[in-house]
Amino acid sequence: MQILDTYPLFTVSHLQHSAAFFRHCFGMHTLFEASWVSMLSKEGSETIALGLMASDHPSRPPGPEVFRGLGMIFTVQVADVAALHARLTSDGTPIDHPLTDCPWGQRRFMLRDPSGILIDIVQQTDPAPGFWEAYAVPR
Repeated sequence: MQILDTYPLFTVSHLQHSAAFFRHCFGMHTLFEASWVSMLSKEGSETIALGLMASDHPSRPPGPEVFRGLGMIFTVQVADVAALHARLTSDGTPIDHPLTDCPWGQRRFMLRDPSGILIDIVQQTDPAPGFWEAYAVPR
């Protein structure tokens, strides 16, 4: 078996608003859109990065309830998290968790899309000296 692609598909309550949010915040574009689904990608890529599906369309598979944002974090890794944070705060995008330097080797902030998806925006950095030794798995 050859896997051709993988991507998350969120069942959302505000399809058009969520799709517009991802286009605005991350420069995504729409690969395919219908009244019940939006498949998004990063500009310059034809690989699906994210799918959003309306909860009320009859074609949805059984079981995917509307995502309420509990128990899951959608992480987006970027090259310059401070620049994205500055752009989003300057245009009034609400930030749920401030820009923070983390000792495990990330600089990050978090926000939510209009349907409640918690988005962790990260840039990899050097961890604090000795941080990971405390979490090493014994072999």
